[in-house]
Amino acid sequence: MQTPEAQPNPAILLELVSQKMPFGKYKDVLLCNLPVSYLEWFYSKGFPAGKLGMQLATIYEIKINGLEHLLQPLKRRR
Repeated sequence: MQTPEAQPNPAILLELVSQKMPFGKYKDVLLCNLPVSYLEWFYSKGFPAGKLGMQLATIYEIKINGLEHLLQPLKRRR
């Protein structure tokens, strides 16, 4: 049996297409629109702690694995 923490959370994907980067070079850019090079930089330096770090790590994995098409329906609904 899976614990509640291990359950996929669809709200995370919705946040990736609606939440903006709160600081830095790409401040106010939607997380889903951050360039891979910026996410790779975070990956090499370490993602920030907390929820933002989890979101950046998630969008990084989506982009490097070619799964951005999964976000398209969510972007259109926004």
